[in-house]
Amino acid sequence: MKSVQYLDLAVIGDEELANGMRLAGVSRYCVVGNSRSTREDVRRALTTLISEAHVGIVAIQEDYVEYVEDLIAQVKERGRTTPVIIEVPSKYGTKYGDVAEYYKAYIRKFIGFDVTI
Repeated sequence: MKSVQYLDLAVIGDEELANGMRLAGVSRYCVVGNSRSTREDVRRALTTLISEAHVGIVAIQEDYVEYVEDLIAQVKERGRTTPVIIEVPSKYGTKYGDVAEYYKAYIRKFIGFDVTI
């Protein structure tokens, strides 16, 4: 029997998101502020996290996804199952009209069937 590998959850977001995830037990986080170097900071953080074998999920603030769409596409093209990159809405709201439907479709695409909780 294959042994279970424990993977980390990491987050890339603003200070509020990172602090909230830290309170939930997330130990890997990258705080990105609003500055002239935001794009480079997000790209550097995601590049680092996707290269680490023990990171299984990267939650990235929705506002920052536009900066790393090419990196996310590369991760998907590799055909590996990890890391899974999930967009998390910011405190200002979300660009998706129905967030629940978006996540259902994402799960359906990733694992191949619907999950009802």
